[in-house]
Amino acid sequence: MRFVCKVTLMAAACSIFLISCSSKANNNGGDTSSAPPAKPFDPKALLAYDSKDASKSIDAVMQELHRTRGFNGNVLVAKHGKIIYEKAIGWADYLHRDSLKINSQFELASVSKTMTGTAILMLLEQGKLSLDDDVKKYFPDFPYDGVTIRLLLTHRSGMMNYVYFTDDLYRANHWDERKGITNADEMALIAKYKPNRFNKPDARFLYNNSNFMVLGSIIEKITGQSYADFMKEHIFIPSGMAHTAVYSKAVYSKIPVDVVGHDRGQWRYSVAQNFLDGPVGDKGIYSTVGDLYLFDRALRDGRLLKQATMDSAYVPRNPFIHGHFSYGYGWRIFEAPGKQVIYHTGWWHGFRHIYLRDIKDDITIVLLTNLSNGSLMKLDDLFKVTGMPLVRKSAYNGNGDTSDD
Repeated sequence: MRFVCKVTLMAAACSIFLISCSSKANNNGGDTSSAPPAKPFDPKALLAYDSKDASKSIDAVMQELHRTRGFNGNVLVAKHGKIIYEKAIGWADYLHRDSLKINSQFELASVSKTMTGTAILMLLEQGKLSLDDDVKKYFPDFPYDGVTIRLLLTHRSGMMNYVYFTDDLYRANHWDERKGITNADEMALIAKYKPNRFNKPDARFLYNNSNFMVLGSIIEKITGQSYADFMKEHIFIPSGMAHTAVYSKAVYSKIPVDVVGHDRGQWRYSVAQNFLDGPVGDKGIYSTVGDLYLFDRALRDGRLLKQATMDSAYVPRNPFIHGHFSYGYGWRIFEAPGKQVIYHTGWWHGFRHIYLRDIKDDITIVLLTNLSNGSLMKLDDLFKVTGMPLVRKSAYNGNGDTSDD
């Protein structure tokens, strides 16, 4: 009996030792997979909203913005995990007089970068890439030396903007502009024509779409999946984003959504998608105000990334502009004493957006518009009634607005 007790105690001690070693290995990078969420995630409950409970002060601001500044789009405001205002205002397609609905899907434009950055950090946690990997590791014909994943995430690669480079090629060669090109096609064009870059890698911050188009291409190369399939499986479904998808013109002859972008602030300039709506990663995700709120909650709840990884994305990786504005890993950053707003803007083919997440005070604002005008540069009153800082560069010093897209 005494022998049995000794064996049992020794076995228990060994088990505790092994568990302790395993825990230390995990803490030191032995297991970098995403941690499971700490509590149940209920998208239906998060999206619960009764218009009778709508914030009257926010509604007054939005109605005035619609009346005086031509705001046309969908809006959602949430505080402390509860939606306090949500509304669809105006036309989805002015030509056909179709009204916007709250679940109308908008081309997110550069707001897509927030999800591409999240996907890259997921692959980092899984040990499938390093932020210091050179692009040439995945695309040996890439014509630029010294461009790393980290530099792409922070817009410090020095690359040219592929949108202008490709548009010039198509015009000069009279190529068919109706058929979208893939990310692989775009990477092949860059490899073949070797367009001059703007500056050396890591010389300075230079926001442009090439960085995240290349990141989208790297996601496809590493995973063997299309960007659309990877994002659906690893971000949209886990976050409950039932109205979100990647739509590329290289796959769809007509993008299957009802919201049309209207450019130059005028209804007569409705924008038809073309070959430049093929590459994804920098853009190409279509979503709703509600689904972007779910993405915010999924990030806060640790459903997609570990907290330490997520925090690293919110660290300013560039010199501050006007003392408050910087860029992290796929997120724009506003910082002030006791305040931190993580956000992104978007502007593409008649769509213009701003997606703001006040990390300290748990406020989320989503504004998606399909009439590209100046209405989103007149949001001071909205920021004031919600309690969010004025996320507008010229509010502090110098000149500027909310968007560089």
